[in-house]
This record gives sequence, C-alpha cells and structure tokens, in this order.
Amino acid sequence: MKYRIAAWAVLGFGVAAGWALYPFATTPPAMTSADPIVTLVEFTCPVVLAGIYFHFGVSLYWVLLANAATYALVGLIVETLRHQLHHAK
Repeated sequence: MKYRIAAWAVLGFGVAAGWALYPFATTPPAMTSADPIVTLVEFTCPVVLAGIYFHFGVSLYWVLLANAATYALVGLIVETLRHQLHHAK
C-alpha cells in the first residue's frame, strides 16, 4: 500500500511540474478568473487555490511539495477505503 501512496505523491508532483512547464510549451493565456485553464489549475493544484483565495504567493518549490503532499493524503484516504472495501467482501 505504501507504494501506491508514493505513486499518488509522484502523480501530484508531476501534475504541478506539468503546470509549471505549461507556459514554456504554449503561449500563456491571460490567466484571468474567467479562463478555463485557471479553473483546471485550481482543481488539480489545491495550494494554488488557497494562494489565490488568501492572497499570498507560493514559490514553485513549495507548490511542488504541497501538491505532492496533498495527492499523497488523498491517495492515503482512497487506498485505505479501497483496502477496507476489498476485505469486506
């Protein structure tokens, strides 16, 4: 189970790294609140949503770390529930 949780953390790190590299691959959008990309970034990187809501900046390194930790926590919850449901049968 710990490898699955580690995989969730790696996935979270990869998602944040992908969003960090996105502006280098494309022409960056205006990044207004009406832009659908911003909604997708906020949904996949919860620390960005917290930064926007509470009006503080977060460095890239902290975003990568926080997103990996958030995905690891979600993975822990999902894998624990999956494990309990699997043994309940």
